[in-house]
Amino acid sequence: MSGRVRLARLTDLAALGELSRLSQQDNVDARSLGLPVSGPRIGVFSLFRLPLGAFRPNDLLFVYEDEHRISGLLRVERDSLRDEWTIVELDAIGSGDSGDTRFRLVQHLLRDGAKRGAIRFHVACSDGQGNPELFMQAGFARYGQETLLFRSMDKLPRTWSDEQTRVAGIRPCQPLDALPLARLYAAVTPGPVLRLESYRLSDWERQGPSSLVPRSSLAPILRFAEMESYVQTAPDDRTGGLAALLQLGVAREEQPHYLKILARPETDVAPLVSFGLGLLAARVGKGGGCPYSGVLAPVRTYESPIDRRLEEAGFASLDTVTLLMKEAVVRVAEPALVPAVR
Repeated sequence: MSGRVRLARLTDLAALGELSRLSQQDNVDARSLGLPVSGPRIGVFSLFRLPLGAFRPNDLLFVYEDEHRISGLLRVERDSLRDEWTIVELDAIGSGDSGDTRFRLVQHLLRDGAKRGAIRFHVACSDGQGNPELFMQAGFARYGQETLLFRSMDKLPRTWSDEQTRVAGIRPCQPLDALPLARLYAAVTPGPVLRLESYRLSDWERQGPSSLVPRSSLAPILRFAEMESYVQTAPDDRTGGLAALLQLGVAREEQPHYLKILARPETDVAPLVSFGLGLLAARVGKGGGCPYSGVLAPVRTYESPIDRRLEEAGFASLDTVTLLMKEAVVRVAEPALVPAVR
């Protein structure tokens, strides 16, 4: 291939907008991270194939140019506090070589990220169009799967009263909850995933609009006007332990709202789901969100039975996506005492 990968310029915006639009159409030789959504209508947004209007100043955009024609783009969102990069769009069009174009874009990103001090690279993608295989060839490791569930905005539960919220042990998340949240996450997450994602206490303190903890396939993609976090205290626990975490993202544009729950296996999350949907109804009722876009809830496969409680609350499964990650640093074992030998 005679083309080259470079950073996008302002003069590329028209061509990039057209390429992004073509990559979302059917019957086009295009490759994308997007899902073939066959469930309820979500709106003009197609999950991982968001238009370039969602581009943020902190994002990086690479293009593939061949004979003065742009045939590929890669968009990445950077978390400067954790030195982690997330691929949120990867598109290519062409006659049979779009797979090679995407692979060259990913390889260029890894080299550029290593120069800029990136520690980890993340991506979430559907299993179609050879997506997992492409990233695994580039050195990414598959470490999990998430089920995406969707619910329309029809017949949302009533907003809870202050007394109901107090009795259920639900309250807004605070920076002092960082240690209990870390313990909650460690209690429900498999060891290999725990080591790979490697959250610190300072990450758990950042619960709010810019929080990506706990990570999901949708949090870096969707753009929220508000992100609220609530915790549910464990009953009869005098140590300050937490039973569950709720993250609620409210969208002001025509895109889905967001609901994420992290809970201990013995916790019944049905009340927390009802509380979150009721809170969303209040936010949308006050003009704080788009009332027609619906709610998306990502659930990892090892977090069952949260998905069952969501289905009981009116959610329907859309698809399952794959989570992949590549580390740009070498893990070194910490010094430890070992038995002496002769």
